[in-house]
Amino acid sequence: MVFEFLRRGPGTAVPVQVPETKASATGRVVAMQGGGRVVWSPRDTLSLTKTGFQNNPVGFRAVKLISEAAAALPLVLQDADRRYDLHPLIDLMRRPNGAQGRAELLEAVYGFLLLTGNAYLEAVPGAGRLPGELHVLRSDRMALVPGPDGWPVAYDYSVAGRKHRFDMTGPVAPICHIRSFHPQDDHYGFSPMQAAAVAIDVHNSASAWSKALLDNAARPSGAIVYRGADGQSALTADQYDRLVSEMESHHQGARNAGRPMLLEGGLDWKPMGFSPSDMEFQKTKEAAAREIAVAFGVPPMLMGIPGDATYANYQEANRAFFRLTVLPLAAKVTAALSHWMSGFTGEAVELRPDLDQVPALAAERDQQWARVGAADFLTVAEKRVLLGLPALAEEA
Repeated sequence: MVFEFLRRGPGTAVPVQVPETKASATGRVVAMQGGGRVVWSPRDTLSLTKTGFQNNPVGFRAVKLISEAAAALPLVLQDADRRYDLHPLIDLMRRPNGAQGRAELLEAVYGFLLLTGNAYLEAVPGAGRLPGELHVLRSDRMALVPGPDGWPVAYDYSVAGRKHRFDMTGPVAPICHIRSFHPQDDHYGFSPMQAAAVAIDVHNSASAWSKALLDNAARPSGAIVYRGADGQSALTADQYDRLVSEMESHHQGARNAGRPMLLEGGLDWKPMGFSPSDMEFQKTKEAAAREIAVAFGVPPMLMGIPGDATYANYQEANRAFFRLTVLPLAAKVTAALSHWMSGFTGEAVELRPDLDQVPALAAERDQQWARVGAADFLTVAEKRVLLGLPALAEEA
């Protein structure tokens, strides 16, 4: 991709460029399967969302914990001179559309950003300068259309066999595209779900193994060997039917888990494979759960995953969760929204989380206020800047 700032000046020979094809992050991936090979789930957006969010309790809880915490953060609107109590943008964010409030809209934005690495907001034209409504569009249905210089000129939204194109070349962009950092993609973001894909497969396989063990607990992984008298090595039809019937009725299913097996008439049990203790099965599952939580930035202690002793107590883990995960994500999204909305209003206003109203950070905030308040060498204006507050009216 050749950007404007990389173009050569006049008179310079331009080498032949091989056109680069931009593929959607939701493109299909073929998963090769075969006997004796490791089988991984597909890495496309739909498959990862299904396996890592809909079918995995750890991934589901991590996404819900982050998105709900970030969406619940109180927001303030301010510029360099004042903090607004009344503003059309505040009213729009309070009720962005007829079906959603602020928390529901932002939860969807954060959720798509965590699941797919991309979040898309649509601005519906209104009567004034600001949009009349804001809507979150599904990331798996959106495709970016790059221009000759590589920057997006449109977005295609496909649903039910129909496609709608949003033109991005106008004075105001109808789509706000928020994406996570991706080192190998110019247009789409990289989601934590992709980084945790291997751990999700391990955790799901462990859960499926546990379910199969409960359903077939008394069908041990082994073989029953018949050693009859005088070298006879085959059961009669009646003996075989009776053995199968007893196995099904007395030694299969969760109800018969752990029931001892009584062998008679020359029958011998030969175990095969490894036991759960040999495989350290539970530890493997817990390790996979911790890897999923770490990929999303959620302290395992907050999710009830045993074996994590990183933080001394729950309060410290919760503070680290907000400081290292929730607030950076919220700051990224609100900064993108502020820049996008400024294109409609023409005002340099900033929408940001109100740290003074975050209970998890109350202790840190009290200490900061005490340190700044005790600094006699600072003016009131300097103290307000350090605390992230706008200047007073008489000082502006």
